[in-house]
Amino acid sequence: MGDGSIRMRRINEAIKEVLSASIGKGLKDPRIGFVTVTGVETSPDLSGAKVFVSVYGKQSEKEETLEGLRSSEGFLQQEINEHLRMKRTPVLEFVYDSSVDEGMKIEAILKAEKNSMSVDADSERNEG
Repeated sequence: MGDGSIRMRRINEAIKEVLSASIGKGLKDPRIGFVTVTGVETSPDLSGAKVFVSVYGKQSEKEETLEGLRSSEGFLQQEINEHLRMKRTPVLEFVYDSSVDEGMKIEAILKAEKNSMSVDADSERNEG
């Protein structure tokens, strides 16, 4: 792992922090719901950055939130420029991160399986 990858990790983390704070302060767009910035992947030339977000709510709320974030790109890029003073401010691309949803599904399946196993164990004890 060279210095470049450590530098990119720092840049990604710094952008993530600025965006999280800016979104958390409350963008005025009513479409934007409860958002968590889960990660940022900036291109090596700093021309663009994929911003991975998790959104709490129904599918329609998730789509509306992404639309709201996309319409706030200019403001958020300005925030990055103001706080980080980079040579080039990356163009933001918001991407829905489904890993949180997948994790919640897996957790629900495991919980259901655990409950099912304890019910089976209880019924075996009662029969014996």
